[in-house]
Amino acid sequence: MSKTAVSATPWDGHTKGSRGYRRVLAALALAGVATFAQLYSTQAVLPLMAADLRISAAEAALSISLATVGLAVSVLPWSFVADRIGRVRAMAIGIGAATVLGLVVPLAPTVPLVLGLRTLEGMALGGIPAIAIAYLNEEVTTMHTALAAGSYVAGTTLGGLAGRLVAGPVGELWGWRTAALAVSALATVSAVLFVVLVPKQRRFMPAPASGFRGALSTLGSHSGNPKLLSLYLQAFLLMGGFVAVYNYLGFRLHGEPFGLPTTLVSLIFLAYLSGTVSSRWAAGLTTRFGRRNVLLFGIAMMIAGLALTLAENLVATLIGLVVFTGGFFAAHSVGSGWTGAIATTGRAQAASLYNLSYYLGSSVIGWAGGLAFQAFGWPALAWSVMALAITTAVITAVVHRSPPAQIRPLSAPEPLQSEA
Repeated sequence: MSKTAVSATPWDGHTKGSRGYRRVLAALALAGVATFAQLYSTQAVLPLMAADLRISAAEAALSISLATVGLAVSVLPWSFVADRIGRVRAMAIGIGAATVLGLVVPLAPTVPLVLGLRTLEGMALGGIPAIAIAYLNEEVTTMHTALAAGSYVAGTTLGGLAGRLVAGPVGELWGWRTAALAVSALATVSAVLFVVLVPKQRRFMPAPASGFRGALSTLGSHSGNPKLLSLYLQAFLLMGGFVAVYNYLGFRLHGEPFGLPTTLVSLIFLAYLSGTVSSRWAAGLTTRFGRRNVLLFGIAMMIAGLALTLAENLVATLIGLVVFTGGFFAAHSVGSGWTGAIATTGRAQAASLYNLSYYLGSSVIGWAGGLAFQAFGWPALAWSVMALAITTAVITAVVHRSPPAQIRPLSAPEPLQSEA
């Protein structure tokens, strides 16, 4: 066969098990480490930060919330940049800028400067999550995109876990600033390995500049789609509740009746490993039970797990956290991958709107949960998050319900249908 004939053959993307597929997943896992280790680097040391800077629990949590606000407001601009300069190049620029800012944060002498730098760090990290999903949808074969998305989410859980496990023990020994510096060093190594491993784009086509009106048209089309809108609401409510639980559970375990030290409290983030498993597991189950049913089951796991944390018992609380975390990441892996399946055009923008909702929820509800916790204690926070999960389940069940079966005359041919 001639070179011309080979080059004319359309390429369907990296297939599962191929070298390119493995490199895509490895590179995006490293991007997940670089992104989420930095984004939540202060979460494991919030009590130490509050004591050192003489601020309240809710004020310390602003180091998380403002970083996620920065990410949320930047995901849409980054998606349009990626449409012009390429997914890989945009992700490399974002990771590089965030790494530099992360190394500067521990040197900031005042609270406003710390929070300002954390906001900028989050804005730089906005170039990763939405673009990564768009990159997967373009470079991996269609039949394997759901599994690849689940693998990417699994990588993000490892990134978040690594950052917290590094920060907790280092923070207890040398303070929260040294802990943040150690996490940034880990992110730097991951960023370099990402650039080395990530395969070149083969299906990316630069989008023509459509101007502000064209951008609004694309976003308006996605925002007006009820199925996409329900996924954006799911991202906002579930992620907000998830971050609120992890932000303030450390304060609960530090206090009575548990009284645990920082190093032991940081080990609660090992529960993220359940998310590493459940995100891939849920992605695989969608082919058998459908995205809607798997997403609803993930939400049910969240509610059941959170109910266990209401007991004044350490073992029950930890088991509940593992179940809650596994359920969240199962739901998230389905929701994030579903946006690319529903949106046939402007996939980077569809994924960006999902991430905008996701991180706005992290910022707003993640912070507001502290007000409920400080005023009424852990039960108020837990019941509030369960109410958000139930609301999400009802909306998902209604909007994504299967169409009713229609009775047709026997003579009429049955058209083939595909479910998004």
